[in-house]
Amino acid sequence: MYAGFHEEGDRCPQDKCEGKLDWPKTVNCSCHISPPCHACTSKVLTCKVCGWEDDPPPYKDIPVSIGEPTLSMREYRPRPLDPTKIDYRIKLHTASSQICEGVYPEGTTMEEVRKVVNGTFGGVFKYFENGKFKFIAYTD
Repeated sequence: MYAGFHEEGDRCPQDKCEGKLDWPKTVNCSCHISPPCHACTSKVLTCKVCGWEDDPPPYKDIPVSIGEPTLSMREYRPRPLDPTKIDYRIKLHTASSQICEGVYPEGTTMEEVRKVVNGTFGGVFKYFENGKFKFIAYTD
């Protein structure tokens, strides 16, 4: 189950609605075969009064056909980065390094960003300009 900024029992954020947010009943659960199943992990908070639904999970299942039967592959949709602070995503690079790619507010120095993203054994900036950076952090 995925919850955005809302929690179960919160008042519905829709204007003039007095309903409460709740998890819908799970339909076609297959956790007994392979937990957690898609039916359980794809639920979103819903208002039973007006039908409002929270944002969907940051991924979606997309069908992939490799012969028969059709399989399902999960596509990841990352959250937006916040340019009002040093915010970044970590990506795989090598067995001993990772890529920290992100944004920073205007006036932030490279050293301030380095303090946040620096690896165990240092690292190197690939770029640092226009509020964006890419840093290779050496972790092992």
